[in-house]
Amino acid sequence: MAGWFHTVREMLKYLYDQQERPMRTVLGPSNTTEIGAPRATGRLLLHAQDDSAVVAAHLGGDSHAFDELVERYQRRLLNFVYRTIGDRERGEDLVQEVFIRVHRHLARFDQSKKFSTWIYTIASNLAKNELRNRSRNPLVLFQTFKKNWEADHRPLQFEDPQNKPDDLYRKRHLRELVDWSVAQLPEHHRVVFILRELEGKSYEEIADITRCNLGTVKSRLNRARNRFAQLIEPRLD
Repeated sequence: MAGWFHTVREMLKYLYDQQERPMRTVLGPSNTTEIGAPRATGRLLLHAQDDSAVVAAHLGGDSHAFDELVERYQRRLLNFVYRTIGDRERGEDLVQEVFIRVHRHLARFDQSKKFSTWIYTIASNLAKNELRNRSRNPLVLFQTFKKNWEADHRPLQFEDPQNKPDDLYRKRHLRELVDWSVAQLPEHHRVVFILRELEGKSYEEIADITRCNLGTVKSRLNRARNRFAQLIEPRLD
């Protein structure tokens, strides 16, 4: 299996480019568009604009602008939070809370900064708080692990008739190995690893999100990569 990929990032990109499960609607039916739903004409125009223009449109009263931000970020944030805390349902709750906070405080957002950095910072803080709360309650942590074990034993789904069962099995197995290996990393290493290797954030963005200097980010990332390799390589046979 290891021969399929030349780099860790290539392997991770293969696994996570397409997520099979859409997340629940965020912020209720009146204020959101579910993934894959048709866009209104106004949304088509917004879709071609960058984040700063969409933020400005929302602050200017465009009723479609916030929906566009939700559609752009809900799946990406869910992936990030889920990989950080290991619980998809709780991750969906936290991402909903992210958008509630963004909606509440967007008027105070410094538009000279990157919107993506700001929203990931909110998500990162909520994920860290969740992990701290769990560490104080071992029962909650055990229940989370147990739920993930049960989910891992669900039947394989063969939605794509072009995929062979062996290929789907190898992909499932590899994804489980990656998720397990990432979960073993210490929290401060795990966050920078996910942001860099799975989310593709720059060192500068990671420093802003985690509120660490660049040297600390690079040091933690290097240790996280080394530990990740130590964990996963013996299991790639």
